[in-house]
Parts: sequence; structure tokens; C-alpha cells
Amino acid sequence: MARTATSVTHNLVTTCIAMASDMLRLPAQHVWVDYDQEADVLYMSFRKPQNATKTIEVDDDILLRKDGRTIVGLTILNASARRKRTKIDAGSR
Repeated sequence: MARTATSVTHNLVTTCIAMASDMLRLPAQHVWVDYDQEADVLYMSFRKPQNATKTIEVDDDILLRKDGRTIVGLTILNASARRKRTKIDAGSR
């Protein structure tokens, strides 16, 4: 049992460390993330409350939430089907 807990802890820490470098590249100082497993939707908010006034579809299943000119969130539909690199990532390299 202790070995399993250690393995789970190690995997969690390793995943969070790998994600941290990507998170640090975001222009937002705070990020709230919620995942609706039943709907397979990932919500990222860059401020609370989000209060978006406009939603723009920037890619298949990716919605950009804005308040005026400020990006306040991102909604990713079918999130579990996404891979680490998206078309947006590939285009910016």
C-alpha cells in the first residue's frame, strides 16, 4: 500500500512539475482550472469572476472568453481528446 501511495505521489508531482513550465509562460498571474468530466470540458479562468462579454471560437472546440479587449478565460471542449501540441501551438513555432 505504501509503495502505491508513493508511486501515485511521485506521478502527481512529476506531472505538476512538467505542467509548471507551461503555466509560467501564461501572461496571467492567476489561473483557475475546472474540468467537467461528464461533459469533457476544461474551463480556464484568468480572473474571478470571469464575466465575459464575448466568446470567440479560435479553433475547433476552443472558445476564447473576453471582456472588452481582455482575455478572461478559455473553454476547451472535448478536452480529453486534445494532445499536448495543438494546431495553435504548432503554428506559433
